[in-house]
Amino acid sequence: MTSLLVIIVLVLLAIALWQLTKIFDLTQVGQGANNDQIANDKDNNVQGYLMFGFLAFLYIFTIYGLFKWGHLVLDNPASEHGIDVDRLMNITWVLIFTVQAITQVLLHYFAFKYRGNKDKKALYFADNDRLEFIWSVIPAVVLAGLILYGLYAWTNIMFVDEKEEEVIVIELYAKQFAWEARYSGEDNVLGKANVRYIEGVNTLGVDLADPNAQDDKVVTELHIPKGKKVLFKMRSQDVLHSAYMPHFRAQMNCVPGMVTQFAFTPTQTTEEYRNSKKMTEKVANINKERAKRSAVLVANGESPLDPYTFDYLLLCNKICGASHYNMQMKIVVDTPEDYKKWLSEKPTLVEAVLAEKASKEEPQGPSAPVKKDTTSVAVDTAKVVVAVK
Repeated sequence: MTSLLVIIVLVLLAIALWQLTKIFDLTQVGQGANNDQIANDKDNNVQGYLMFGFLAFLYIFTIYGLFKWGHLVLDNPASEHGIDVDRLMNITWVLIFTVQAITQVLLHYFAFKYRGNKDKKALYFADNDRLEFIWSVIPAVVLAGLILYGLYAWTNIMFVDEKEEEVIVIELYAKQFAWEARYSGEDNVLGKANVRYIEGVNTLGVDLADPNAQDDKVVTELHIPKGKKVLFKMRSQDVLHSAYMPHFRAQMNCVPGMVTQFAFTPTQTTEEYRNSKKMTEKVANINKERAKRSAVLVANGESPLDPYTFDYLLLCNKICGASHYNMQMKIVVDTPEDYKKWLSEKPTLVEAVLAEKASKEEPQGPSAPVKKDTTSVAVDTAKVVVAVK
């Protein structure tokens, strides 16, 4: 590392010395020095036309990119607030491209019109109050409007009154390199949790002595109901992660040592989104490409690729380690009836801990002694369950 820094310093020093020699040469203009490197009218004309050429390239490439890769953008949002997010993004894009189109044309035009000419003398304006007022006030008003609209949308998205609103509380737990989800059960209140309680199947460190934890359920595939507001409480076990659900236009950092949250209401079930026209065409194109690659793999004696099927995904949008790219969780949006049925079939965490304890107490063989469970959390859980019953 030290050697690399030394090399970088030496290279920068060499560049600085080279620039100093150039500056020195420029100071010798008119004193009999070599003026070959000073631009003449021909050079200025060439540079002026090159500016127009670059402007044409910029717009041609932009238009080409829109037609070539425009279909790769995300489809319509699958959440209520996603409409506001997309609208704000579209307004921003329109403003950016409008301003960019005007300013770039003027920039390149003036660079050509006022290119150097030995027969012309430059005219300098010390100031122009009207121009300065225009280019200061207009951007300020536009930016203020964007910021206010953004704050309005952000407040509507982020402010959740758990006491007044009917929400489903779910915890998202991030760790290298996987996601787990904990449902709050019938009481809709998550039990307390701490990393000190992590043991066996209790991978989230839930305090099983907490009465609110008795009906909590832990899963590795996230199911949420259509049309119901879901409030996600997010924790991280190790490093900074970011819960990213692109089709729902949702993202929130998962920070070790604190709980963050994000809420949204799904508007389309997985089947509805999967069967939409745009998604059907996109999946068909993906499978067409996968078929081509599969043919090459089979020709080389390798296994072909499986056909792609669309699913909502929970991704990590932070580079959290070597397997960051593979940190995904499948999200299924069900109808409210299917969601209730699915959730009712899942065991509670307490039941899973007791089942693990029972399996440890079973004899391992004809003469093998019965193993005693020394896990204090499991013992406390059993006591709590008995007391509740």
